[in-house]
Amino acid sequence: MTKPVASAAPVRAADTDFRDRLLGYGGALLAITIWGGWIVSTRHAVHGHLPPATVGWLRFVVAAVVLAPAWLRVGLWPKRNALPFMMCFLGAGGIFFLVVANAMRFVPAADVGPLLPGTMPLIVAAISVLVLHERLSTARLIGFICIALGVVTLGGRGLLYPEDGAWRGHLLLLTGAGMWACYTLAFRHTGMKVTETVGLVGLWSTVILTPVGLPGVIDAVQAGYGREVLIQLVMQGFLAGVVALIGFGTAIEKLGSSRAAAFTGLVPALAALIAIPVLGEHPDMAAIIGVIATGVGVALASGAFALRRRAAR
Repeated sequence: MTKPVASAAPVRAADTDFRDRLLGYGGALLAITIWGGWIVSTRHAVHGHLPPATVGWLRFVVAAVVLAPAWLRVGLWPKRNALPFMMCFLGAGGIFFLVVANAMRFVPAADVGPLLPGTMPLIVAAISVLVLHERLSTARLIGFICIALGVVTLGGRGLLYPEDGAWRGHLLLLTGAGMWACYTLAFRHTGMKVTETVGLVGLWSTVILTPVGLPGVIDAVQAGYGREVLIQLVMQGFLAGVVALIGFGTAIEKLGSSRAAAFTGLVPALAALIAIPVLGEHPDMAAIIGVIATGVGVALASGAFALRRRAAR
């Protein structure tokens, strides 16, 4: 008498789910690693010889060109699900970049992490629970609370010492976090592939930034800053504008919006560490507490421990 083989299907499904989660975690880790360097690179650029609009143009023109074969399949504008795409464009396109880049003119790199990628998962989680009725486990709930504590620790400093002007940057960063949350939630509803969405966002961002961004590129090259332009083209355009967004889009597809968003809480630690040797910005105690709290929070909120338990079984 042969043994039944019906149980093979659930096993294969579990293996597929495990591989999908690993792929999602890999994409998220790739994205946040790049974004940690992107924060430092952007702050350096806007305090140097490149205005925010110019840096933004360098970021999106690469995606528009490299991913042209993808967005050409869709056309200049998606024929369906136009509203989700519009939210993606507003939440991760040229307007979002200008908001964030101008914020970096007022705050150090260590502040950007907790208030932008640190706050974004809180907004996503709140919308997911209140609007989409997603249920959070106790561990994930504690994780989001830790992220919130880290954000309050850092953001409260700007309220206590408003004379340094940092509150302007903090307000812009929180605005950017809300815009990025819209992108994260709308991404799965566009009905398009990751490369198509990223490429189309890059195309329209390039269109709106060209009149104000391209002249800055020309001026910088003529002034002898061509090497800096090239560095920003690679960092902003290829790594942050293409590779990181594709990695994060993969994470959203495989893990869901709130789990993928939670990983961005790791960006503050990376940005603060990179800023020490590159910009000479040493984080104060408030920044250190904020980085630690958001780091612990993302480990819980992302569901990483749940994955390890499944793997152990």
